[in-house]
Amino acid sequence: MYKNVLNRRTFASFLLFSSCFLAVTARAQSIDSGYSQILAKTDVKTSSLLPQITNQTTKKEQLVEPDTSWKPVRRIWGLAFGDFYFLQHADAAGRGGETNYSGVPANRNAFQFRRIYLGYDYDINKKFTVEILLASEPSANTALSGATSISNSDNLADNKMSFYIKNFDLRWKSVWSGSDFVIGEILTPAFPLLTEKIWGYRSIERTVADFHRTNAYDVGASLQGVFDPATKNYGYNVLIGNNSTATLSSASNANTGFYKAFYGDVYAKFMGQRLIFDLYADYITTNPSIPATATTPVIGQQAHNMIKGFAAWNTPKITFGVEAYTQRIKNGVIATQAGVKTAENAQVEAISIYSHGAIYKDKLGFFARYDSYNPNDDFNALNAYTVNTNLTAYNPYTKEHFVTAGLDFTPAKNIHFMPNLWFIQYEDERAPGTTGYVPENHILVYRLTFFFQFGK
Repeated sequence: MYKNVLNRRTFASFLLFSSCFLAVTARAQSIDSGYSQILAKTDVKTSSLLPQITNQTTKKEQLVEPDTSWKPVRRIWGLAFGDFYFLQHADAAGRGGETNYSGVPANRNAFQFRRIYLGYDYDINKKFTVEILLASEPSANTALSGATSISNSDNLADNKMSFYIKNFDLRWKSVWSGSDFVIGEILTPAFPLLTEKIWGYRSIERTVADFHRTNAYDVGASLQGVFDPATKNYGYNVLIGNNSTATLSSASNANTGFYKAFYGDVYAKFMGQRLIFDLYADYITTNPSIPATATTPVIGQQAHNMIKGFAAWNTPKITFGVEAYTQRIKNGVIATQAGVKTAENAQVEAISIYSHGAIYKDKLGFFARYDSYNPNDDFNALNAYTVNTNLTAYNPYTKEHFVTAGLDFTPAKNIHFMPNLWFIQYEDERAPGTTGYVPENHILVYRLTFFFQFGK
């Protein structure tokens, strides 16, 4: 009996122990299952966060990487040209106020600078660039004993050379694809941006439009660009300016806040950019209507506008170019006939033909050019004319024929020595014997021109 009781107790203890073990095991499995689910969820969340963390890290790394594709410009540059000249023959009448040799006596010889540039280009960032240019383009001091010396923007009061501000502008690059916006004192589209570069010898003489004082630069705002950014074969340039160049005009000047100059240019390049066509136009109002006085008639609003065409075949071996323009000077002259005075338009016609090329590659070249200029295609021999325009070098009577030719020796890149002749003939449109008639005459200069450039 005792044994049976013991067996029952042992069996009961076994049952109790088994029940507890099963309960603990079940609890442990439940906890383990829940913990596994928590871990699984945590792993899922962690794995979903990893790409974001990786992307953020990558982005931060990309932001701090230097941009090696853009190299900002910080550049000082300059150029100069001039001559040792011998003026063999002078025009007795002193014509040619637009030239560098007006008033220079025959047989004079001298070393002379005709242009000195000092420029600075500065990239503020990828989009904005500042361009600065100081210029000195002095005239020879042609004063004879007791005469008045030359003093102007390039010659100080004591006739020493000086700099003035020729360009100072801000360029906003790619305001839209292929087009820049420029504001400040900037080059006009008349010739500096294309036709002067193809002529290639500004150190010898200005282009025909520049020679007769079309604005090379002005204060205003411009759009410069191309219609085909990938190939850059078709382009344009438009500018609204003050018609003041670098001059600070007085408040009474009609161009100061009343009138503006409008310039426009389009060009096209073909056959690998060897064949070039360019069309330029401008319109510049200069004065309001002027009432009649005791000595002058009513003068209507004054203005002048130019249409200029250009074509060139341009290669390293040989270049041929032709540039021609017509310019209407509205109410630019007063014509007097039989005592009656009338304000009239003047129609200027000009053409320039030139060639330059290589004789020996990169060492020796040649250049030659001929210009013809007619100040008034509507000239009437029965009229006496009085100039009535702010084109200071304009003379309604004098036709001009200009010739230059020479050699270009280049001992090193951007250094040139150019022996050349410079010739201009003046022809009075009035008949001999007419009051004021000036006989035909010319200026002939032999020159050794030098040119050098640095920083570009």
